[in-house]
Amino acid sequence: MSVATQAPGAQLPGDDKAQRSNWLVDLFVEYRSIGVLLVLVIVVVLTSIDNYRFVSVTSLQQLVSGAAIIALLGIGETLVMVTGNYDLTVGSVLGLSAYAVGDIFQHNQHFPIPLVFLIALGIGLACGIVNGAVVTMARVPSVVVTLGMLYVIRGIDAVWAGGNEVGAASLPGRFVEIGYGTIADVPYLALIAVVAVGIAALAVRTYRTPREFYATGSNPVAAELAGVPVRKRVFTAFVISGAIAGVAGALWLSYFATVDSTAGSGYEFLTLAAIVVGGVSVFGGSGSIIGAALGVLLVNTMDSALVVVKVSSSWDEAFQGALLLAAIVFNRFVTVRRTRELRTRNMSHVK
Repeated sequence: MSVATQAPGAQLPGDDKAQRSNWLVDLFVEYRSIGVLLVLVIVVVLTSIDNYRFVSVTSLQQLVSGAAIIALLGIGETLVMVTGNYDLTVGSVLGLSAYAVGDIFQHNQHFPIPLVFLIALGIGLACGIVNGAVVTMARVPSVVVTLGMLYVIRGIDAVWAGGNEVGAASLPGRFVEIGYGTIADVPYLALIAVVAVGIAALAVRTYRTPREFYATGSNPVAAELAGVPVRKRVFTAFVISGAIAGVAGALWLSYFATVDSTAGSGYEFLTLAAIVVGGVSVFGGSGSIIGAALGVLLVNTMDSALVVVKVSSSWDEAFQGALLLAAIVFNRFVTVRRTRELRTRNMSHVK
């Protein structure tokens, strides 16, 4: 009786179909940002068919201005998440910073604007330093630390503000103009966000420290063995995230021109959902700044589109949660699939 053997490298029946399927998945994963951009275009087109005012100049300006502030938060959150951690304080830091700036102007409208932004930056830096120190030195999970800090910062903001609200009348016109001004119909905030995203994306590709964030998130043990100062990199990511959130708070106030103790509520979860939709892995080690920015724009556009097509605003959080769950499931699928492929390749090399 003869026994059929398979020659090395020969393909089993069905291999062609499996390879074609794998190729399609690989293509989608590799060009995920393009997929997000395509969905964004489809949402804009369908919504504008329902209501043509959705693509008016004023509507688009409001859309990108609102997305710009979340995109700034997304830069810092992305850097933290690729290290395998989470920063749930970005919304509360934004709120505290925004109220601090408003309170300064309420007492002195002639206060130098550059100095106001430096103060906002300092507030964010202080919060980021506390987050990073507790996570790295006490070795407490970042979710626990930043969730606790979220309420601490909110409490400080509530005690400081009380029932007070700083309105547009207390803010100097030259400060408010930062939020509403345009160049060739492009809002200042959008330009600031584009420049910030571009600088961050370039830094990630060019400099060693940002690249080590990814190594830390992929495998902290292996990264440490390779000489990466893991705890220092995690601390740095939290400090950067806090600093950006502080500056974003000042910009938020310049756009909305009114602030109270609830400013920025929910922004941490909105930012998290948006950047995960944009391809940042909740498991750490992967994701791009540009992809995160596109995810922010997509989620913000979808929120506005729901309002335009007259879907109740109470569905916004449910919709964001569904998007977040879908993105997490997809990220998990990609992670498991790539791990399986690496294991298969290693086994084939051993043989």
